[in-house]
Amino acid sequence: MPNKIRCAHILVKTEKEAKIVLERIQKGEKFANVAKAVSLCPSKKRGGDLGIFGRGKMVKEFEKAAFALQKGQVSPITKTKFGYHIIKRLE
Repeated sequence: MPNKIRCAHILVKTEKEAKIVLERIQKGEKFANVAKAVSLCPSKKRGGDLGIFGRGKMVKEFEKAAFALQKGQVSPITKTKFGYHIIKRLE
């Protein structure tokens, strides 16, 4: 199990918005383009790219979802105190 991974994410306020975002990605829209359009996180400027991070750097629910992904995989909707995330593992 890796100690550090690189992920991108899209953060929205509601579960309804998150479902729409996930649908757009599943239909083939580029993750980075959707992130730039709708994410509430400042990382949206980089297509949602959070860079490389290790365990203990993100809130527990986010970390659990992110570290469970394989490279290129997109997470189901993940709820944290910040809102609803769609996470993509980059490497």
